[in-house]
Amino acid sequence: MVVYGMQLPVQSQSTLYAEGWEADAGPADLLEIARVADRSGFDYIASCDHVAIPRRLAGPMSTIWYDPVATLSFLAAATERVRLLSHVAVVGLRHPLVTAKAYATLDHLSGGRLVLGVGAGHVQEEFEAVGADFAGRGGVLDETIDALRAALGPEEYPEHAGERFAFKGLGQRPRPAQERVPVWVGGSSPAAVRRAALKGDGWLPQGDPREKLAAQIARLKALRADAGITDPITVGAITEALYVGDAGWEVGRRTLTGKPAALAESLRAYGAMGVHQIQVRFRSRSRTELTDQMAAFAAEVAPHLS
Repeated sequence: MVVYGMQLPVQSQSTLYAEGWEADAGPADLLEIARVADRSGFDYIASCDHVAIPRRLAGPMSTIWYDPVATLSFLAAATERVRLLSHVAVVGLRHPLVTAKAYATLDHLSGGRLVLGVGAGHVQEEFEAVGADFAGRGGVLDETIDALRAALGPEEYPEHAGERFAFKGLGQRPRPAQERVPVWVGGSSPAAVRRAALKGDGWLPQGDPREKLAAQIARLKALRADAGITDPITVGAITEALYVGDAGWEVGRRTLTGKPAALAESLRAYGAMGVHQIQVRFRSRSRTELTDQMAAFAAEVAPHLS
């Protein structure tokens, strides 16, 4: 069974994917989109993470990046079922205990709906501004995942002793509602795939085209097998942009559009590769068009994905 989730609009507005209407959107739009996702069977809604964007990148990236914990907590109160994914939290910008406090509280408040997506980050000035290690961010992320496993576990007084971080005898409550918070590792570089294979409960590829995804999944599985890891891992994919039905406007040549049956047939290829969850994105000119697309996908495409 392939489930489907989505990155929320509005909360991050990179020119790579933001639609024009998002520039004037705000909290009310996010609330309505989250509620539609909740009642339409979306597995998760996701929010990105950047602390500050340098001027050299502000053109393509914009400076609009909502805080993921604040955003997902806000939406948790307006939803009941949909899971809450950080895609991805740049956890190397913060001490693991600070990250654990925020996300444990989110999981507690939401009744156990957190999925913690983590990634290494890529903006050097952002790391330097907060005193974080940019050059060594891969090693920092590796240890941070281990530290977070302890800090988000069941123990009120978690313990971790590593090269960069060490803590014991320090209590944190509330504890997460989940016995084990799933950690999904983002990225498609060789190091990221290895990290996901060895440390993750899930893998969030970043932009792998279909023709390269199968080989990446095979490598992920081989790395886990070589390490003797037998636990299941949730394999994700980001699909092409979608539009259900006849758009009647220019949605871009790489957008998958057409009748629901044709879209479902195309998207089933992901499941055949070994993908368990697809992250979908819909072309739209307004919030209403987006929520209509979400509802149409859930009703007419999703039932035929398996």
